[in-house]
Amino acid sequence: MSRLALCLSRAVARVTESALGPYQTAVVRIGFAATWLLFLLREYPHRQELYGPDGPWSFGLAQQLTADNHAFTALLASDGQAFFEVFYFLAVLSSALLLVGWRTRATSVLFMVGVLSLQNRSVFMGDGGDNVLHLMSFYLVFTRCGQVWSLDARRASRAAGSSVPSGATDRVGPALWAVSGLVLVAAALTGRTGGGWLVPAVMWATWAGAALWWAVGRWARTPEPRILLDVVANVLHNGALFVIMAEACLIYATAGWYKIQGSRWQDGTAVYYPLHLDYFSPWPALADLLSANGTMVMLVTYGTVIVQVAFPFTLFNRRVKNVLLAAMMTEHAVIAVVLGLPFFSLAMIAADSVFLPTAFLDRLGDGAGRARERVLRVLRRGDRALPVPCSPGADERPA
Repeated sequence: MSRLALCLSRAVARVTESALGPYQTAVVRIGFAATWLLFLLREYPHRQELYGPDGPWSFGLAQQLTADNHAFTALLASDGQAFFEVFYFLAVLSSALLLVGWRTRATSVLFMVGVLSLQNRSVFMGDGGDNVLHLMSFYLVFTRCGQVWSLDARRASRAAGSSVPSGATDRVGPALWAVSGLVLVAAALTGRTGGGWLVPAVMWATWAGAALWWAVGRWARTPEPRILLDVVANVLHNGALFVIMAEACLIYATAGWYKIQGSRWQDGTAVYYPLHLDYFSPWPALADLLSANGTMVMLVTYGTVIVQVAFPFTLFNRRVKNVLLAAMMTEHAVIAVVLGLPFFSLAMIAADSVFLPTAFLDRLGDGAGRARERVLRVLRRGDRALPVPCSPGADERPA
């Protein structure tokens, strides 16, 4: 009994004392923010047809659907063109800010609002990758995804070396809090909260939590209140990280078991057919080359099912998990090129990144840092090598 109690106390301490998986969470943040940002930029010329007030899925139809399913979308607050353009720009901006890790607590909420609002505005425009992005954007709000590889981490390291409390010098945080509070109050008073109660409740809780965190950092005379807030944040982060991992396993498990029930997957020919659909053949010559070998098609078909079904069980063996993880990421990269589904593949690779080994991510970060230093060193040398302009001497002036 004492050994069990010791194990439980260690587990509780591990969950509450620190936010686990800082590198994995940062990769997930970067991956999904980059996926959504690239999608919004690529579809910018077609934004009206996809999500605009004059698109095929009209404003009235969207209102009827959200009234039934209570899905959240801020785009139904107004059917004006100016409102849509501003909202689309803010969705792009929040994705870019979350990508670089600037004020990740606030930008993760804005990122979630942008993803949910646009996708729920026109629900028939998405695919499997959009569904993954839809879920992960909500989970990211509860994570401390800016611990590493972010502007937040750099600002925290600078504040750690200063004797002045960070809350005493921070001006951007309170400004963001005040603006977001005014928007939330205005939405509540006008009744335009976007449908449903869960997303508005999360936004209000995040807003109140940010105020409490700032007040404790500025005025608390003892460390206990800050420690308590850290424990709560760590528990939320670790719980959300577990849900992200479970969600990825559930996606692969259900996809694999559903494939097993299909006759085309059973006879080893399922991969052949999407390669010859015009919608999924951006490179017909490449698709013909890959499908020309029947043995290769059969191996890829069976291999896909085996990897998807087996992956959740390989989490108990680190080496096997890493091998299958590399195989799945490679498969998604091939799907992005061969079937012309880049954003679906990017979303799945971002979800898979939560299982990447910490040692690999640490080396990856060190390599990126060294490459950045080399580039900056070369740029500095280039600046010093430039000739300094000077005025011509008296003997050099024309007569």
